[in-house]
Amino acid sequence: MKLQFMFIFGRPRPWMGALGLTGIALIAGSAGAVSAQERPYFITYNHQMEEPGSLEVGIRPVFGTQREGNSFVAAWTEIEYGVKGWWTSELYFSGQGTRNDSTLFTGYRWENRFRVLMHEHRINPVVYVEFESLNGADKTLLEVVGHDGESHHADPNAATRGERKHEVEAKLILSSNIKGWNLSENVIAEKNLSEDSWEFGYAVGVSRPLALAARPDACTFCPENFTAGVEVYGGLGEQGDFGLSRTSHYIAPLISWSLPSGTTLSVSPSFGLNGHSHRFLLRLGISHEFSGFGRSKGRSRQ
Repeated sequence: MKLQFMFIFGRPRPWMGALGLTGIALIAGSAGAVSAQERPYFITYNHQMEEPGSLEVGIRPVFGTQREGNSFVAAWTEIEYGVKGWWTSELYFSGQGTRNDSTLFTGYRWENRFRVLMHEHRINPVVYVEFESLNGADKTLLEVVGHDGESHHADPNAATRGERKHEVEAKLILSSNIKGWNLSENVIAEKNLSEDSWEFGYAVGVSRPLALAARPDACTFCPENFTAGVEVYGGLGEQGDFGLSRTSHYIAPLISWSLPSGTTLSVSPSFGLNGHSHRFLLRLGISHEFSGFGRSKGRSRQ
């Protein structure tokens, strides 16, 4: 099996092959796992946390076009672990390949999410803190802040790979479940540790399963396994220059399919809403949850 879209730039690259092997492992390991509903959004976070002791592994490529540069595929591997019911920790490793340019590893992120209120409420707040160690060639667009725009990704990789960025990112996540619908709002603040100013952004998502009542038996194509929605995200300027001027914004319909095995497939085309945005981004995702990972590791040591 090959992830064919990962190789549109010529011969397979090492990091792309690793991502492909990760995808094979996710599918191969799906037998015998417990079904779980994955967060449907690519950019927006809701209040869903990973089950304690569960490990989730996924890959999420994004294909992008550029008016003043070459098209690209960026991808990240994510490893998420439920530390506690109120604490989920996640590692990301990212890379990208640009047509007529090069392919390279762009860095890593360490994310932690903390749920403030454990029981379900009308509004469920979650605090998000992340450390990023990336280079300037990163094109994953996991968030859009400040005055990020299409022009920032048009420079050759040789000119941007030497730019090191160590950043902290904080998000306030507010999420509500209303009659089967999920409404989530994220307020984002990000700071480069070598600079003084903060950059700001937002993400808003709305989603709903195609059916609310689940069947008693395992079913692959049942409508309750599919979730559809839309998210809107973009930048809000920076400290001393807050607002919508010279910022980019996107709208992205999405659909996800949660298989009974614990594997989730998702797709989301994103469309730029102004001249500062990429005209088109296509995001794909595959993830698999290994339930009881922490408990099984604990038993193996006994």
